[in-house]
Amino acid sequence: MKRFAERAGYEVLGVFMETGSGVRVDRAERRKVMALAQAREIDAILVTELSRWGRSTIDLISTLQELESYRVSLIAITGMMFDLATPHGRMLATVLAGIAEFERDLISERVKSGLAAARARGKVLGRQKGERPKSDRLAPKVLALVAEKRSYRWIARDLGISKNTVAAIVQRDQVRPSLPS
Repeated sequence: MKRFAERAGYEVLGVFMETGSGVRVDRAERRKVMALAQAREIDAILVTELSRWGRSTIDLISTLQELESYRVSLIAITGMMFDLATPHGRMLATVLAGIAEFERDLISERVKSGLAAARARGKVLGRQKGERPKSDRLAPKVLALVAEKRSYRWIARDLGISKNTVAAIVQRDQVRPSLPS
C-alpha cells in the first residue's frame, strides 16, 4: 500500500491496521482515521478494499457521506476513488459496497456450512470440556495474589486476564475439597 501511495503521489501520514474482523462494531483504528479526517489533517484514505472499510453497505455509505462532509476521499488500492459529491460516485460506492457485503455473507455461510459438516462427521469442535489451559496455568499465581489481598481488578490487569477469570479461579479453589496431609 505504501508503494501504491508513493506512486500516486500521496504523502503517507500513518498506517492503520485493524486486527480482526471487519464485522466488529468497535474498530479503534478506523476511529483514529475518522478523527484525522474530521480534524482535516488528511485529504484521502487509502484502503485495500471496500470490505475492509465498512461493516455493511449502510455503514460504508454513512462513513463515505461523513468523509464527504470533511472533504476527504476514500481510495481503494485498485485506484477507484469515491467522490460522493457526484451521482456516479454515489452509485458506484453503493454497488461496490453491496457486492462486498454479499461476499462477506457468502464467506460466513461457507464457514457455517463447513462447521455443520464437520459436526455431522462427528468432529468435536472447540476445546475439550473442562479444559482451561491458561486459567489452570495461572491459578497458583492468582491464588497467591488473592492471599496477598490484591484486588481482582489488579490481579486481572497484572496477569492479562479478565476479572471473571480471576473470580472463577478463586471459586474453583474454594470448591475443591482439602486433601488430608
